[in-house]
Amino acid sequence: MDENQLRLLIVADDPLARAGLAALFAQQTDLTVVGQTSSDSDLESDLEIFQPEAILCDLGWDPAAAIARLGDVAETGLPLILLLPAEVDLADLLALEPRGLLPRGATPQQLKLAVLAAVQGLVTIDPALLPEFLPDPQITPSLPVEPLTPRELEVLQHLAEGLPNKSIARRLEISEHTVKFHVNAIMGKLGVQSRTAAVVRATQLSLILL
Repeated sequence: MDENQLRLLIVADDPLARAGLAALFAQQTDLTVVGQTSSDSDLESDLEIFQPEAILCDLGWDPAAAIARLGDVAETGLPLILLLPAEVDLADLLALEPRGLLPRGATPQQLKLAVLAAVQGLVTIDPALLPEFLPDPQITPSLPVEPLTPRELEVLQHLAEGLPNKSIARRLEISEHTVKFHVNAIMGKLGVQSRTAAVVRATQLSLILL
């Protein structure tokens, strides 16, 4: 394996789906599949074994169960690209802070570009899902009742860059616990339930620059 290739872990409960996704990436020169696993395996152990730089997860036909088991993966800060069935609750997905949301029928080129974008801190969303994320044009967002502190604004800017808590802590020379405290405070003040939603709302309010 070329050391310059991006290391990708495939997660899917259906063995055929895992094999199919691995086959799609078999001939790629800039990324390689280092492992295949299911969402009900010991994912923490799998991450230690395979050392991926990004994770591509097919949520299959029972997305709720897979989503519930992916919480620990989201905590690692590894870029997570999700392949969605037709019916899925997007609110549950946002808690995982995914860097990619694509349909299960996405083309090999779409999958590859989403993975490469994810490791650069970018987010890829299928156009059909955009109406779920765009604000209602009839509603003018209002500033939070309690303003964000200068430190919270710093943390928010780093969230917009796609950095996990560990990297933010290192940048600001504070503990991960303190970063988590600030993130929770930011979401509370902005009235949102996820880091992604916090960035979107802060952008609407011109609190940060992307």
